[in-house]
Amino acid sequence: MKLGILETGAPPSGLDATFGDYPAMFRRLLGPDYDYRTFDATAGELPDHPQACAAYVITGSPASAYEDAEWIGRLKDFLRAANGQAALVGVCFGHQIMAEAFGGKVIKSPNGWGIGLHSYRVREPQPWMDTVRELRAPASHQDQVVELPEGAAVVAGSDFCPFGMLAWTDQPAISIQLHPEFEPEYAKALIESRRSKRIGEEEAAQAIASLEGPDDRARLAEWIRRFLADPRNS
Repeated sequence: MKLGILETGAPPSGLDATFGDYPAMFRRLLGPDYDYRTFDATAGELPDHPQACAAYVITGSPASAYEDAEWIGRLKDFLRAANGQAALVGVCFGHQIMAEAFGGKVIKSPNGWGIGLHSYRVREPQPWMDTVRELRAPASHQDQVVELPEGAAVVAGSDFCPFGMLAWTDQPAISIQLHPEFEPEYAKALIESRRSKRIGEEEAAQAIASLEGPDDRARLAEWIRRFLADPRNS
């Protein structure tokens, strides 16, 4: 399968040398069974047409999906054009911009930062999932989806982030606010890069400690692979 990665941001300066960029993180997460193509959406680089790849992963980003930036507008246009033409998988910013592109709403949440290891309760299991009722993965976000786009069902969420994982009923598309591609050491380093600047000392310490716990990154990777194998089951 030809799998396009729409790159919408980069790790903070210095961290990429150790952990790689976001496309590299997704390649490690999903494994070698795909023909990966990367497009730097922030530089205006997008596929010539949606069917250039069978599916697309939209990465995380320090940007906000509601910003009035040209590249964000172009990305939303591309996602709308890809509706029904290619499978879509959105992660963090990707989750948010998919919601915005298809009629939902994203805001800077009054709940504040979501960092560390977060747990979501499964509300509506999908054919590509197993029977687990709760999942855990690193989080790193201030923005949240607060209004669902038409055709989207809530698969999982939490009190902190109710619309944490979505599946579309009118197109082959899924998205999640959590970061299955973030290895715990990267998630810790990302928090450290923001400690005392954008995140308080105590909040950062608690989030870093939480990342010592078990997570479901491998399970989420398998779910994405199953979805990509037959996106009609979304």
